[in-house]
Amino acid sequence: MKRETLFLKAAVFLIGLPILALCILGLPSIANEAVEHYPAYWVYPLLSVMYASAIPFFIALAQALRLLSYIDKNKAFSELSVKALKNIKYCAITISILYAAGLPLVYLIAEEDDAPGLIVLGMVIVFASIVVAVFAAVLQKLLKNAIDIKSENDLTV
Repeated sequence: MKRETLFLKAAVFLIGLPILALCILGLPSIANEAVEHYPAYWVYPLLSVMYASAIPFFIALAQALRLLSYIDKNKAFSELSVKALKNIKYCAITISILYAAGLPLVYLIAEEDDAPGLIVLGMVIVFASIVVAVFAAVLQKLLKNAIDIKSENDLTV
């Protein structure tokens, strides 16, 4: 295992740990407290959006680990890497759509609590996911072009 990818793999695990802790410990306690102040039909759908968005998040982290393992095996310029980047792009788009769908509920809670910063926080998550999706799409396109050029060079004597 290469040192560079070992550091990146550790970083991917460190990115996933706080989200896992939030899903297991943080969100239930936040939901219990929020139900006391807001209607349950606002809180529980928003909570389900948060839990649902954790699924594509962890799928994207698994794809990132898979991509790093391809780099370790000197298979970075392969269709497998392009597929992993495509999956990361779709996961980021899914997260963005889920949080965009939850923004009306965030608006209702922010209006009730008079906290407009909550809406901005929700929009930051949506736009950050869009940025990740665009970046993954650009990397996917560049990698596909590099693979095409490499295959042309391999055929040239």
